[in-house]
Amino acid sequence: MAKQREEFVCSACGARSPRWTGQCLGCGEWNTVRAAAPAGGFSARAGASRGRAAALAGPEALEDLRGDTAKARPTGIPALDGLLGSGLVPGAALLLGGEPGVGKSTLLLQLAALQASLGHQVVYISGEESLPQLRGRAERLGLLGPGLMALATNNADEALAALNDLGAGPDGKPGLVIADSVQTLASPRAEGIPGSVSQVRTVSGELVEAVKRSQATLVLVGHVTKDGQIAGPKLLEHMVDTVLYLEGDRRDYSRVLRVLKNRFGPSDELLVFTMEEHGLVVVDDPSTFFLGARDASLSGAAVSVAMDGRRPFAVEIQALATKSFLSIPRRAALGFDANRLHLLLAVLEKRLRLPLGSSDIYVKQGGGLSLRDPGLDLGLAAAVLSSFYDAPLPEGAAFWGELDLNGHVRPVTNHDTRLKQAARLGYGPLLHSGTCKTLDDLRRSLFGKAQG
Repeated sequence: MAKQREEFVCSACGARSPRWTGQCLGCGEWNTVRAAAPAGGFSARAGASRGRAAALAGPEALEDLRGDTAKARPTGIPALDGLLGSGLVPGAALLLGGEPGVGKSTLLLQLAALQASLGHQVVYISGEESLPQLRGRAERLGLLGPGLMALATNNADEALAALNDLGAGPDGKPGLVIADSVQTLASPRAEGIPGSVSQVRTVSGELVEAVKRSQATLVLVGHVTKDGQIAGPKLLEHMVDTVLYLEGDRRDYSRVLRVLKNRFGPSDELLVFTMEEHGLVVVDDPSTFFLGARDASLSGAAVSVAMDGRRPFAVEIQALATKSFLSIPRRAALGFDANRLHLLLAVLEKRLRLPLGSSDIYVKQGGGLSLRDPGLDLGLAAAVLSSFYDAPLPEGAAFWGELDLNGHVRPVTNHDTRLKQAARLGYGPLLHSGTCKTLDDLRRSLFGKAQG
């Protein structure tokens, strides 16, 4: 018999190589390459795949297809319907990621209970909790009711059977299957332990392929890595129709649900929740939710109108500039990109000739929100100047604009949306690229100080 060659597989991306390397040649990660036994069942699986492919029908004309094949149904949460596009689409697969304990299972249990109350067949498959644990959590949240089915298993075949059974109920209503989580399911047709790259790829592929042939909707829960990325091969995100990400601090009561990919609606929307006693509650108007109670008479605080996707937010930017007793002054950013903070401080020091090199500077976004909008630059600069001069900003002032390396204020996207939002909230004066062109204009309009 020919000697079987040993293979090495990267646990991060699934790349295979004939020899071990400290760094994966596919994704560049270190210490992720492990020895794996050759897939003995590969030939059989390949033959089965070829047999299925031969039995498939040929291509069809798109204009001959029925136009209502992907008609969505309401989730029971109107704000979530708008986030997804129009609701749950039969035959669609959704992927929900998030940090442990952020509330993924709570949100999906609420969704399952709402779908069951609307008369749809629902199966909640849990590979992490037992049925008594699921019942206890549903009872605490007040979600127990008829029609809510649950299955505790780590066998992917049982999840496939549940998905095939819920293709459509006797009344024609499509079902909902929730797999919590895909990293806990194992298929006998793949090697490795549950959560390995090969298992995640096989299990998700089988479940997505099954849901495409049915009228059910599939929701997969995905674990995240230490970098905040959904664990498993990147192929997992390409296979599904919608990718959602639930973020927030477990010690805080606010959560943000973002859409990272959506084939049936917008891919730049978000939804804000609060964690209450009976589950997650939608915040109807999140535009000022992260602003909180603030004292406009204090220095170092500026209100900026920022955009996250298509939604405008009024957020407070806080800055503290204090004399440093260190040889290298400290710079700390919470909710901001630290590299961007260093860049903006260098621009302030150069263009306004400020001795910021002798000050420790700390900045943060109030309310625990983390945004990456370049329009926050002008608000951050105003907050730093306010703290440096120890002078409060005008009450009601709002800022947005991007700063370039020459100290000029550049216009940002969605200017009209920000302007309307600031006017609706009653802010004024408004400082942006249309009212101040340079950093010196900003300083002069706020503190009456000229450069020099």
